Amino acid sequence: MAHNKTITNQLMLKLSITFFLLVILMGASYIFTTVYFTKKHFQETSQKLNISLADHLIEEKFQNASPFLEDGSVNKPLFGDLMHDMMAVNRSIEVYLLSDDGEILYSVVLDHSNPNEPAKTVNLKPIQKFIDEGGEEFVLGDDPRNPGEANIFSAAPFDVDGKSGYIYIILAGQELAAVTDALFGSYFMQLGLGAATLTTLFALIIGLLSIWFLTKNLRSIIQTVKRFQEGDLEIRIENPDQSDLSILANNFNQMADTLVKNMEEIQSVDSLRRELIANVSHDLRTPLAILKGYVETLQMKVDTIDKAEREKYLSIIHDSSDKLSNLVTQLFEYSKLEAEQVTPNKEPFSMTDLALDLVGNYQMLGEKKEISLKVDAEKDIPLVFADISLVERAIQNLMDNALKFTPKGGEVTIHLSSYEKEVKITVSDTGPGIKESEQSQLFERYRQSKRTSQSEGIGLGLAIVKKIMELHNTSIQIISKPNEGSSFQFGLPSYAG
Repeated sequence: MAHNKTITNQLMLKLSITFFLLVILMGASYIFTTVYFTKKHFQETSQKLNISLADHLIEEKFQNASPFLEDGSVNKPLFGDLMHDMMAVNRSIEVYLLSDDGEILYSVVLDHSNPNEPAKTVNLKPIQKFIDEGGEEFVLGDDPRNPGEANIFSAAPFDVDGKSGYIYIILAGQELAAVTDALFGSYFMQLGLGAATLTTLFALIIGLLSIWFLTKNLRSIIQTVKRFQEGDLEIRIENPDQSDLSILANNFNQMADTLVKNMEEIQSVDSLRRELIANVSHDLRTPLAILKGYVETLQMKVDTIDKAEREKYLSIIHDSSDKLSNLVTQLFEYSKLEAEQVTPNKEPFSMTDLALDLVGNYQMLGEKKEISLKVDAEKDIPLVFADISLVERAIQNLMDNALKFTPKGGEVTIHLSSYEKEVKITVSDTGPGIKESEQSQLFERYRQSKRTSQSEGIGLGLAIVKKIMELHNTSIQIISKPNEGSSFQFGLPSYAG
């Protein structure tokens, strides 16, 4: 029970840790996504609010003054005043004067003191797209002060005194970026910690309750398996089809049924094995004892015994040897059938001819016992499809059994009839019959019959018949009542041709 509890606790712990890590991952993904889209929304809003900023600058500043001096150089004082005015309103704004090909001609925020330094350029594609779309679509452009990074901007073309280019305004310069990043970092740190704490707390509570509820059936299955392991072989998972783990529950129940069935079969086989050994020992001991006794008698009376008495003893020894030989043969034959070492060699043959041959073979024995033997067959009995040697062996055993229990003046008959797609074979006798209580066990190994005044061992004859019928996918039935004789009947498939 403690082991069962440990397994359940380990499962709950693993599920809880997995759920906790999943919540943390989801919370981190949520915060990252929120930061990304919030920042993007802020940039898009800033850009839309300043769509016409570059146009206004050109309209206001370039009407009275040119961005270029008479010698063609950049009007730096103009841009100094312009930048001063802009920064007075928004310190994050950075203004750049661009040529037609995107070269930065001048900007107050850049150091132009080194004439040997290569001129910086700005990609014109985002600028052209911004101008073509009228600023309605969110576009990011190059940030000259942070190469490789993109930033929001406003841009407009100009054409003054025969010179053209672009005014390119970065709307969120380094100062704003630094302040914004700091604010965003602080804000989202607080938001993340608060949201993560609350989310984790509620998620863990709900998660643990959910895990406990969802693993209820699993815990029940574990407990059932544990009880089965401890020896409660009758325990089963109740209502398996209604379980969340119905496949597992049904498979366990089927496995348990199979295991119990196999255990019962093993116990039954073991019981039959002990019974078989006991019966075989008894049946072998009797003829051996007779053999030994009469051989010793012959040895002791070798000089005094007359011829008639000697013949009598030798006849008894011969009969006992036959019984011993038949018993050993039956044991060998049954062991092969039991081990499934015999494979039927099926072929079409005439059941009528086989029955007539068998009756002819037993005719002398029947006359000796004063028992009438005959075949009662319908007309046009079709061929059967079976193993002729095995079927012959089965009928021989039935004939031996019938002759053993039929009294003098009795009759043993082989009946043949055709029914639908098979031929029915029935071996009948006029013996004392069999009690109904004995019939179900008659085909078991070494069951005893009380059809005569002396209890005679049937041996393995009928057990062999049953195994032969199983090899032909058919069965044998007993039709008998006390004092009304007995009939043993089985069917074989007709040959279709």
